[in-house]
Parts: sequence; structure tokens; C-alpha cells
Amino acid sequence: MSRRYALYCLPAPGSRLEAFGRGVLGYDTVSGAPVPHPEGLEALAAVTAGARTYGFHATLKAPLRLAAGATESELVAAARALAAAHPPVTVGPLTVAALGAFLALVPDAPPPALGLFAAECVAALDPFRAPPTEAERAKRRPERLDPRGRALLDRWGYPYVFEAFRFHMTLTDALPEADRDAWHRRLSEAYAASGPEPLVIDALGLLTQDGTAPFRLLARLPFGEPRG
Repeated sequence: MSRRYALYCLPAPGSRLEAFGRGVLGYDTVSGAPVPHPEGLEALAAVTAGARTYGFHATLKAPLRLAAGATESELVAAARALAAAHPPVTVGPLTVAALGAFLALVPDAPPPALGLFAAECVAALDPFRAPPTEAERAKRRPERLDPRGRALLDRWGYPYVFEAFRFHMTLTDALPEADRDAWHRRLSEAYAASGPEPLVIDALGLLTQDGTAPFRLLARLPFGEPRG
């Protein structure tokens, strides 16, 4: 069975953001258990099936298979060292926004430190990444990318890194255009009702996926002390 790994930003355990995201997607990456959708939003089950596989998160290092000779324990140690050497990143308030055909939570004003940290994550764990298969590369739709996007895909296995990175916590699958405004309104109202707080990233989530099963948390890796 093929195992993949991903480095995510996850909500703080027990936070209102965690409860909101789990409820929207109907899945808990920590326990691997389904979660009921909020009352009145049961129809989310039909528009979150793809996102549910990945769980509620923001991607910092896209899913990868281990390179030949690399081990899971080495990957965990590298991710732990990366987290321990980094101070918390203050992201600030989030808002529901449309990103193409899907909806996500995005920062109102993403700080430069966020993009820099995401770039660190991409580079630090890349030695553990096996080259993508032809099927994996085709899934990224290289024919739709510009030359720079294809170059990033070829070098890093994922096109949305470095200057193309945009922090987002996915809330839906791709939606028909006719449905986007209604879901945007409903999810914005639900998020406002959840009592949102500004986001501070103070840990990394290393997740695993076996075959086509949903991703599950392997290790939560706290950040170190702020740098003086």
C-alpha cells in the first residue's frame, strides 16, 4: 500500500477554528472519525467529498511519497527540527473567500513571514520526496500551467510554491458557478457565528495517507521559542 505524507497548518487543538473546520468537512484528521455537519448545513456532505479526504488544513508541503532510502522516522525528525527552530507566525484574521471554483478561509492580510515559512517547509523536506509518477504529474494539469508553474512542478513536485503560494484552508470542492454565491454566504455566516479569532501558527501537522484513505495526523510538532 502506498503511503504519502503532507505537512500542514492545522488549527490549534480544541479551538473554535478546529471545530468549525471539522464540522464543515465532516471529518476529524486526529481521530480519523466522521464528524456531523452543523445543523442546517447537512448539504455540505455533497460539496466536500474531495476536501474531506485531506481534512481541514492549509498546505505547507504538498503530499509526497518517500524517496528511495528515506524513512518515516527521518522525515519526522526533519519536520520536528524545522518546527523547533521556528517562532510562531501570526497570520491574523481569516475570511471566507472564493478561490476559483472552491471556497476557503484565507488571511485578510497575509504577512510576509507566512510565505517565507511556507518556502522553508517546501525546501527543508524536499530531500525526502520521491519524484512524482506520470499519473501524479498529470493530476496537476501541467497543460493549464504557465511556464513558471510547470517549472515549479518539475522541480518541487507541486506548482503552487514560493511566489505562487497562497495560504488557504479549503472548505468545499469545486462548486458550480450557480451555487457559489449561496455557499459563500452560508459559510461566511457560519464562520462568523463560530466566534473566529486571529490565527497564530505555533505548530506543524505531519499527516499520512495510506492508499486512498483520508489523511490522518501522524505528529503535531510545536514551534520553538520566539527568536530574540
